[in-house]
Formats: sequence, structure tokens, C-alpha cells
Amino acid sequence: MQYKYRGIDQGGKKVKGRVTALTLEEAKQKLRTQGVYYETLKPIREWGFRSLMARKMPGSLLSGFSRELSSYLGSGMTVLTALKLMENQHRDEKRYASFLGEVRSGVEEGQSLYKALANQDIYLLPDFFLQSLNVAGQSGKMVEVLSNMGNFFSIQSKVRKQVANAMAYPIFIFVVAMGMTGFLISYVVPKITGIFEDTGQELPKITQFVLGLSDFLSHHYLGLILGVLTLVIVLKFSYTRWQGFKRFFDALLLKTPIVGPLIQNHELARFSYILSLMLDSGISYAQAVQLAGTTFGNAALQDLFDRAAEKVVEGNKLSNALYLSKGVKLKRNFMQSLALGEESSEVASVMLNLSKLYSEENEDRLKILLSLMEPLMMLLIGGIVGVIVMAMLLPIFSMNLGAKV
Repeated sequence: MQYKYRGIDQGGKKVKGRVTALTLEEAKQKLRTQGVYYETLKPIREWGFRSLMARKMPGSLLSGFSRELSSYLGSGMTVLTALKLMENQHRDEKRYASFLGEVRSGVEEGQSLYKALANQDIYLLPDFFLQSLNVAGQSGKMVEVLSNMGNFFSIQSKVRKQVANAMAYPIFIFVVAMGMTGFLISYVVPKITGIFEDTGQELPKITQFVLGLSDFLSHHYLGLILGVLTLVIVLKFSYTRWQGFKRFFDALLLKTPIVGPLIQNHELARFSYILSLMLDSGISYAQAVQLAGTTFGNAALQDLFDRAAEKVVEGNKLSNALYLSKGVKLKRNFMQSLALGEESSEVASVMLNLSKLYSEENEDRLKILLSLMEPLMMLLIGGIVGVIVMAMLLPIFSMNLGAKV
């Protein structure tokens, strides 16, 4: 990835330019080596062939790659031999085989596994995964780190599948409800409108509302559809391309009732787990904090931990740095557990236990939430249909009562 910077060189002259690095921390290190004191340092979005053709490697596939390679290396094979064997075994999976082939070619040319993975352009790999392998290659703990990474991605993949499966039925019910409502309002209601117009009687308020809504949707449905699509596209583009908007939106999500605690629990559980793995793999505390910080999917939390990680590199404790940093307010038990782990030099075990606690807490909350969604959806459908039916029947009852009188 390329980063653009503005700063001052050793001679006091203002400079600007670009630097290529895999992570923000690596870019900072390169600038320090060049004697540049940067004022701003931001990533440049890639719009070229690599960004168009490459895609993120699925978690299940990354888990399989890590575990398989770890198994082969643990049996005594060299990295090159293991990659050749894996490429031959997966030759029927074209994209994955191409990925393995590019990595194998890089290793044959004398590159480290870290460099070969970073230079291939078939899949985009997480920065913390690449940097973990870089450190593992230098410390001689490649097998252990790969095994830990395999377990991590496997757990993450299972969580996503569980949530997706649990959400499938409520989403189906919601789509059916919206489709049924659209059909009743745009097709059934207009058919009955003529009957009411011929009577000349004053209609109930609820009937007037439904007829007005039906008339509005019938005449403006195309504009509404285009407006919603435009809004979604604008929000999506702003979220992916404008870092300030992404931080604002993610911070807003964290303050949302029900959803906010679930997101923070998930993000902190992932951070805690990765930090524990990095420390158990022999990576220094400051570097482990930096690597674990790259796992955040929430931009507001990532910004908070990036600023805190800089202070950790300077020799401060992470708990103190997070406490003094402005931004998202983290869970109290996370801050207390982290401070306790740093005081007792047992950060790895404390973070691992905290990760399990948050994962179990989220699992229980999701089960309750999803179990409530089904009856709520049924009530939503019944309520919408009931309102429409009542709006249509009230005038008919009124006409019948008037005729009897």
C-alpha cells in the first residue's frame, strides 16, 4: 500500500511525497529512517489493476491455508516443498491454485514467505496476518503462529456463518412483509377507492391516510426507488472512501442501543484474542498491540487504538494510553482487566479469558435478540395488514349502517 505524506526533512525544508509500506507503522518507520518528520501521513486508495482484480481472501480459506502450511512445516518440510505440495493438491481450485503458485514462485526467487505473500496479487491478506508472519520468520516461530492464525480465522468464519444463518429467516419475513404491503397499497387499495368516491361520504381518518399513501406510492414509486438507491450508493461510497465519515458513522453505531454493545463486544473480543496470540508467539508487547489494532473493523475503535499504540511504543501502558485518549468510551471491565494484566505481567492470559467472556456474552445476546425477531416480524406483518383491512372495512360498515337507518 502507498501512503502520502507531508513533513519536514532534517534540513528544515518542507517536503511531501509517497512511501510504499504494508502498514502505517512500517511507513512511519521508513520516514524516520529517511530523516523525514511527517506532519500528515495517509493511505492512498489503489484504483489500478491490483485493486480491481484482487479480493479479500475468505476467512475459511485463510484458515485452511494457515493450518495446512503449519502442519507441513511442523513435519519438517521446507516452505518451498510445502507450497509445491499444496499447489498440487489444490490444482482444481483455480484461483487458490494461482495464489499458491505466485507465493511458491516468490519463495523460489529467494523471497521470505512474508514477502511472497505480500507481493502476490490474487488475494488481499490482512495486514496483521502478514506482519505476524514477518515477525514469526525472524523469531523462528512460524509453525506456532500459523497454527494460531488458522484457529483464529476458523473461529471468525464460524461466527459469521452462525449470524448469517440466524438472520436468514427474519430477513425473509421482512422482505415478504414489505412485498405484501406494497402489493396491497399499490394494487388492492386503488381497486376499492372507486367505491368510496361514488358514495360521497366522509371517510375515516385512517382510510384517508391509507388512500393518500396509496396514491402517493402509485405516482412516485419510481422516484422513491431511485432516491433510496442513490442514498445507499452515496452512503456506501462515503463510508468506503471518506475516512472522516466512516469514523463518524462507526462511532454512531457504537452509541446505538442493543447494536452498539454487540459491536464493541465483538471488536474487543477479536482484539483481545489476537493480542493474546501475538504475545504467546513471542512478539514484543508494543508490536503485538500494533498488530492487534489492525484487526478492528470499526473505524472509531481503530482510530482510538492507533493513537494509543503510538504511546505504547513510547513506553506507556496501553491501559493508561486508552484512558487518556479522547474518543470512544470502552467497557469498564475491559479497561480494568487490561490494567490488571499489565500490572501482573499476565496480559496474554487475561486477554484470552476476556475474549472468551465477550464471545459468550455476545452469543447469549444474539440468541435472545434473534429469538425475539421472529414474533416481532409476525406482529409487524399482522399490524400492517390489519391497518389496511380496517381502513377498507370501516367505510363499508358505515355505508351498511347508513342504508339500514
